[in-house]
Amino acid sequence: MSETADAAPGPAEDLLAATPETAYFWGRVAGDGELTGNCVTVHTEDERAADALATIAGADRTGHQVAAREPAHDASIVRYEDEYEIQVFGSPADRSGAALGLPIDGQPGGYRFDSFADHRAPLVRGLLEACGTVCFRESSGSVGISFVHDDESLLQTIRSLLADANLHVPTDGLAETSSGGYWFGLADDADTGEFAEWVYTESDESGCYSDGRRRKLRRSVERATGSDVGDLG
Repeated sequence: MSETADAAPGPAEDLLAATPETAYFWGRVAGDGELTGNCVTVHTEDERAADALATIAGADRTGHQVAAREPAHDASIVRYEDEYEIQVFGSPADRSGAALGLPIDGQPGGYRFDSFADHRAPLVRGLLEACGTVCFRESSGSVGISFVHDDESLLQTIRSLLADANLHVPTDGLAETSSGGYWFGLADDADTGEFAEWVYTESDESGCYSDGRRRKLRRSVERATGSDVGDLG
């Protein structure tokens, strides 16, 4: 399918049920979100991703306003100058902390994503779009893919997810950033083309992706390999 497909996810009946859509949602939350006892907050700079996340959370978006549909919780989306913020109020916050090991109120997290074992690609896609970076290295004509976060435990979890995937994507060890966080990258011999195909598998069908992030990864891999990367769908 093409990058202009209009597929969109539907609202999740249960945000803690394991589906491709909820895997993507919680990957985004883990990578660039916060939990309190009664609220899940997630951020994105991409309008398509914001619409997808709001819909999965059970909200209708009209312009920059949303109205909650699911009685179990309320949800809202706010447009700031350079990002969207989606908030989900109610039981999903407390339940996700217990079920997925996500940190609540700044406490350390355990990150238990075993329930998404059958949906590893959309989970990693959410994490990549939330706390990953992609660049084309002009000097070597290669693609750099890395993950950056303040929580060392989350990055170790992402490394484990990649190690368990049926891909040739070895990773470098964790290193500290200048700001006090941590990061790791895919190793120089990682097959970034294979990774790009895998991480965006069936993204057109689900509608769960960032236009800008998917396009940048695809273009970078195409420049590095001199070939198409399918449709990243």
